Amino acid sequence: MELKGEIKSVIFQSSDTGYTVLDLKCEDSVIPVVGLFPPVSEGQIVRVEGKFQTKTLYGKQFCAEKVYVSAPSRLEGIKRFLSSGLIAGLGPATAEAIVAKFGVDSLDMMQYPFELAKVRGISLKKATEFGLSYVKIVKMQDAIMFLQELGITINMALRIYKIYDVKTVDNVRKNPYMLVDDIDGIGFQTADRIAGELGIEKNSQFRICAAITYVLKEASQKNGHNYLPEHELIDSAASLLNLDEEAEERISEAMQDMIFLGELKRYDLEDFSAILLKRNFNIERNIALKLLRLRDEALTFRVDVDYEVGRFEKEAGFSLHENQKQAVKSSVENGVHVITGGPGTGKTTIVKCIVRLFKDLGQRVALCAPTGRAAKRLSQATGEEAKTIHRLLDLDWKNGEGRFAYNEYVKLPLDVVIVDEVSMVDEYVFNALLNALDRGTRLILVGDKDQLASVGAGNVLNDLIKCGKFGVSYLTQIYRQSDKSKIVLNAHKINDGEMPDLDNRSIDFFFEEKETSQDICNCTIQLVINRLTKYLNMDARDIQVLCPMKRSLAGTVNLNRELQDVINPRAPYKKELKKGDTLFREGDKVMQTQNNYQLEWTQSDGRRVERGSGVFNGDIGTIESINPQIMQFTVRFDDDKVSIYQYSDIDQLALAYAVTIHKSQGCEFDAVVIALDSNYMLQTRNLLYTAVTRAKKLVVIVGSRKTVFRMVKNNETSKRYSLLINLLEEEDRV
Repeated sequence: MELKGEIKSVIFQSSDTGYTVLDLKCEDSVIPVVGLFPPVSEGQIVRVEGKFQTKTLYGKQFCAEKVYVSAPSRLEGIKRFLSSGLIAGLGPATAEAIVAKFGVDSLDMMQYPFELAKVRGISLKKATEFGLSYVKIVKMQDAIMFLQELGITINMALRIYKIYDVKTVDNVRKNPYMLVDDIDGIGFQTADRIAGELGIEKNSQFRICAAITYVLKEASQKNGHNYLPEHELIDSAASLLNLDEEAEERISEAMQDMIFLGELKRYDLEDFSAILLKRNFNIERNIALKLLRLRDEALTFRVDVDYEVGRFEKEAGFSLHENQKQAVKSSVENGVHVITGGPGTGKTTIVKCIVRLFKDLGQRVALCAPTGRAAKRLSQATGEEAKTIHRLLDLDWKNGEGRFAYNEYVKLPLDVVIVDEVSMVDEYVFNALLNALDRGTRLILVGDKDQLASVGAGNVLNDLIKCGKFGVSYLTQIYRQSDKSKIVLNAHKINDGEMPDLDNRSIDFFFEEKETSQDICNCTIQLVINRLTKYLNMDARDIQVLCPMKRSLAGTVNLNRELQDVINPRAPYKKELKKGDTLFREGDKVMQTQNNYQLEWTQSDGRRVERGSGVFNGDIGTIESINPQIMQFTVRFDDDKVSIYQYSDIDQLALAYAVTIHKSQGCEFDAVVIALDSNYMLQTRNLLYTAVTRAKKLVVIVGSRKTVFRMVKNNETSKRYSLLINLLEEEDRV
C-alpha cells in the first residue's frame, strides 16, 4: 500500500538509527507513520510504501517499509523545512529572511554561498556552513532513495550510507561488489543483482574478483578455513558466477591478477596450491613467528618446582598426580606450553598452582579466556581475576574503527599469560594477543582438544599440539567425579568411542528415549518447565537446552518459540519488539550471535561505574526493558554488563532458551537438556561430547539410542584448511 503527503510534524527521529515517528497529511486526513527514514522535516513531501498495523500502545499506524522524500514546494513548507533544525544554526527568523528574498527558489540558493550571503544577517562563513549542511542532507536523502530503487531495504540503505556517506551513490555505481566487503549482511548474490540492474557485464573483472573474494571469506566465516585448494576455489567461484565454458580460464586469470596486486597469496603444498587472502596469510605467518620467538626467548628461572608444588599441595590439602606435576614443571620451563585434557582432569587445579608459583617468583600473571562466561567461570574456579582476551587487550572503538590499546607497539606489562578454553580461540584473536606479548613473556594455553573447533577461522589448539614445536601436557586422569555422578564419566566414554551409560541410575545423567521430532520437542519442554525445575529446585531460565540444529520441530528456532510462550508469556505490562520472524519480549533470555566491537556497555558494582565497548558472540543475557516508541531495548548480560540496542541491531540477538551446541562453546550451565533430533546430518562424536561437557550438575539427553550410537561411533571431524603447521615448520628452519 502507498501513501503520499506533506509531513505535518515529526514527533520523534533518532539520528543514530533513523527510526522516525511522524504525522503525514494526506489530502484531508492526518495519518501517524512509523519506520526508518533519512533525516526529514516538517513541510517535506513524502511517499511511503508499507501497511497499516494496530499497535497495543499506540493504536493504528502506517508502518513504512520504503520511503521516498522530495523537497517542499510551497513557501510555507520551505520555511518549515529550513527552520526545522536539520540545518544547524538556521532558525525561524533566518528561514523567514531567506524565503522573503528568494521565494520558491530558496532551496536552490542554499547551494550558492555568495548568493545566500546577500541575505541580511548571514555572513559568508555562515552561508557556506548552511550550504554544506543542506547538500549533505539532500545527498543522504537521494542516496537512500537510489538504494531503495535497487531493491535494498531502507534499514540496509541507512547502514550503507553510514559507511560511505556522501560517496554512497558514486561508490555503488562504480563497483557494487565493494558492498560485500564493506557491509555486514550483504552477500555476493545481493551485490550481483544490484550490479545487473546497473548494467555491469557478467564477465566484468569486478564481478569475477568479487566472487573469488566472497568464496574465500565465506569459507573462512562459515567453515573456519584459512585457505582453499586452488581447484576448490575455482569450482566454487564458477558455480557462483554461472559463466560460459570459459569460466575457469577467466577465474584463473583474475586470480593471477589478484595475486600480482597483493590481494591474494598462493602457497604451494605437496599435492596442490593453496589460495588465500593476503591478510589471512599474514596473520598465520605472524602467529608462527611470534610463537617461535616466545619459545626461544623464554627466561630461565632458578626454582625448585617440586618444592613449590609441595607447598601448594600442603595448603590445598591434596596431592597432584605425576602428570599434573609435570604439567606445572613444563609450564615453568617453556616459553610456550599447552595443557590439554577433558572434564574433571584437573586443568583448573594446575592453573591455580601455576599462578601461585609464578606470583611467588614475583612475576606479573594474567588469566584470560575467549568469552565473558568462560572468563567468569575461570575467575570463580581459581579465585583470581580473569578477563576476556578482548578486555585484556583493552579494545577501544573510535572514529568507526576498533583498536586494541595493547598491540605490536604497546605491549602488555605482563610476564605470564594463561589462556583458558583455547579450543574456542580463532586466529584473528590469537594473533592480536600474540602481538601484545613482549619478548620473554610466557604463554600457557589450556583447553580440551576434543571439543568443537572455534567458530572463527583456524584450529589453533590442535595445530599447536600436532606441529611438535611446543611442549604439550596431556591430562588423562579423572579427579572430579563422585561415586554417583556420571557426567564426567560419560563424557570420557563418548570421547573414547564408547556408549555412555543410559540406564538412568545416576543422580546427574539421564536419558529420555524419544524417536520423532515432535516427541523430542514435547519432552524437552516438559523437562524444562516442569520436571527438572522441581527436581533441581531452580528457575526454568537457568536450564539450558542445546540442539545440534536450528530447523525442525526439535531445533532451536521452534523450541525457542515454544519455551518463550511458557517461560516468559505475553502480558499487558511486558513490552515487545518484532524483527523478522522473531518476537522479543521484556524478560526474554537472549544471546549475542556475532561480535559487535562498537556496542557500548556499562557495568556497576554499586560503588563505581565502568564503561567500555564490545559485546561478543555467545554472550548471554536478559532483555530488561523495551521502549517501542524509540525502538530501543536494554540487555543485561550474565557478567552484569548492560548494553542498549537500537532496532537496527536486533538481528545480532537470538532467543537463548535453546541454542545450538556450536554456540554453547566455552559456556558452562548447571543443567543441560540435549535435544538430539535424528534428522541432523552431521552427527559426530565431538558434537555430542561438547554438549555433555557444557553441564556442571545435570545432563538429560532426549532422543533415540540409535542417534546416540551413531554420534559416538562417528569420529569424523570437519577438515579445516590451515597453513599454521606448515608456516611453523618453515619459519623454524630459518
